[in-house]
Amino acid sequence: MEMDLAFFALAVPAVMIAGISKGGFGSGAAFVATPILALKLEPEQALGLMLPLLMLIDVANLKPYWRKWDWPNSRALMWGALIGVIVAVVFYQITSADVLRVLIGSISVLFVIYQLAKTRLKSDRHVPFRPKVGVFTGAVAGFTSFVSHAGGPPVAMHLLSQKIDKTTYQATTVLVFWVINIFKAVPYAFLGIFTAETLYANLLLAPVAVAAAFVGVWAHRIVPEWLFFGITYALLLGAGGKLLLDGLT
Repeated sequence: MEMDLAFFALAVPAVMIAGISKGGFGSGAAFVATPILALKLEPEQALGLMLPLLMLIDVANLKPYWRKWDWPNSRALMWGALIGVIVAVVFYQITSADVLRVLIGSISVLFVIYQLAKTRLKSDRHVPFRPKVGVFTGAVAGFTSFVSHAGGPPVAMHLLSQKIDKTTYQATTVLVFWVINIFKAVPYAFLGIFTAETLYANLLLAPVAVAAAFVGVWAHRIVPEWLFFGITYALLLGAGGKLLLDGLT
């Protein structure tokens, strides 16, 4: 892995996007950092480089959102994520995630279209919390997060459909992805996804990750709720579209 000017030209913006998204906008665009890095690195290197930085961002975000999460949703999502990570470990080297990317990307785009249509119709209907749906969503998020750090869209769809307030939504995603990333770290180490080079790059990029996380927290506090969810839907649309494109190509 050559850490030249081209590497940092891609890595710095990628880590900033991930930090700001995770810090203030529910991780909706954080996974985009991995395909950006994959333009320069092998996919396994991109995954191994990003996970420690994502974990660092998680730690930076925990204090501002401590105990502001929705615990029933968090618990269901985390139990499901454990199942999803285990499945991903088993099939990591023998199966493709492209079909799942197409499925999740399609659902993400359709969800945003549905939300926009519902807003135009001025409907106040929302989906109540259902533990089994939360576990299933967590399993999908755990799997997609393991193979491409793309767990944000399914979790966003699950939480936003319940019309929870922006701080509860953000705090829940912070807690859930902190735990999911811990689940992923051990198998990443055993599968050789972490290397000495990626860990050295982590040291160089760590200040960017932490600074971006705090920028995200600041943006979350000053952005109005209607604008926050508008940005979140836009990020979800972009993330879903990118997943769909990746899966098809």
